[in-house]
Amino acid sequence: MAIREIIEVPNPLLKRVSDPVEKFDDELKTLVDDMFETMYDAPGIGLAAIQVGVPLRVLVIDLQPEDEDAEPVPCDHDGHHHHHQPTKKEPRLFINPEILDPSDEMKAYQEGCLSVPDIFAEVDRPATCRVRWQDLEGKTHEEDMDGLMAVCIQHEMDHLNGIVFIDHLSRLKRNMALKKLQKLRAA
Repeated sequence: MAIREIIEVPNPLLKRVSDPVEKFDDELKTLVDDMFETMYDAPGIGLAAIQVGVPLRVLVIDLQPEDEDAEPVPCDHDGHHHHHQPTKKEPRLFINPEILDPSDEMKAYQEGCLSVPDIFAEVDRPATCRVRWQDLEGKTHEEDMDGLMAVCIQHEMDHLNGIVFIDHLSRLKRNMALKKLQKLRAA
């Protein structure tokens, strides 16, 4: 397992359309392991292979919901004593995913992206969708997605088609986001 470098805008690879996975082999398994490790380290809730520079149709997602059953963990990173609700790991892997029937109903959600660090913006997407994908063995699955999972899978699937979430914004808002990013980088 290794943490791989996450590429950031304006890296041209982020505009590339990723290729379908055809070989379900050890190399793919290593890529997936590395993607999970990279995502958790970032930390993020979703990562597409292209974000670590590999143009394959592979997504990892873990919404890491708060674990209601666990005891809150004290954390003291800023001199104040807080309790931090631990999260559950619920790793999900999607290979060659397709969106089958996005709902007409749209939902706005404040999105961010590991390839566009520290920038958040509201994006409208279908509120629910059905997704078909393959697992590491190449077996096909289908599931209806809603809530944050629907948002996240659509956001990650955009990466496979060369789209970053700020591409959904008006040109003005996108330029503002990119300017802000440049400022943050310069700081």
